[in-house]
Amino acid sequence: MSIRVFVVDDHAMVRAGVRAELGSDVTVVGEAADVPSAVDGIRSTKPDVVLLDVHMPGGGGRAVLETLRSELPGVHWLALSVSDAAEDVIAVIRAGARGYVTKTISGPDLVDAVRRVADGDVVFSPRLAGFVLDAFSAAGTPAPEPAEEATDPGLDLLSAREREVMQLLARGYTYREIGSRLFISVKTVESHASNVLRKLQLSNRNELTRWAATNRLL
Repeated sequence: MSIRVFVVDDHAMVRAGVRAELGSDVTVVGEAADVPSAVDGIRSTKPDVVLLDVHMPGGGGRAVLETLRSELPGVHWLALSVSDAAEDVIAVIRAGARGYVTKTISGPDLVDAVRRVADGDVVFSPRLAGFVLDAFSAAGTPAPEPAEEATDPGLDLLSAREREVMQLLARGYTYREIGSRLFISVKTVESHASNVLRKLQLSNRNELTRWAATNRLL
């Protein structure tokens, strides 16, 4: 059964582009350009996932979330925004979104993000995940949790250093940045990264980020 998606963005060209990128993989059941029409449209269609812009007339995506989250607990919310500012990400996640991706995301990755949110997973653009978790930790507030417990036996195969590298890779840091943070060479980071992917039987960083989120390791 196709995932039912409602698109909220105040730019018609963006909504058209999102529809085109989603293609036939999901069913777009409606769209809106401002908060009042979004609230009405989501109430009437009860989609599986709402793709929600952060900045819009009438209060922005957070206002839509705060109005409907309790009323429609079966709806999952994924922020899709041009902004990668920490305050925007934190505000919409605190309001109840299950994820936040930027508009630089590719079409296939957007479809994957929608599917994952519909399944109850949490989804962030890799570079955003780190400071979202850091911000919640600093505030003493639990971050949104994925639907599954950490059960992957591959975790036990990683050394302490490989776990450190794994987490930074999953959060979107470059090899050079990881080397600087851990005081090791880029070549050593590359070796650890290769070992991590091999031991976890993963192919690339996107798969690693999803694995880390599922296992509550971001």
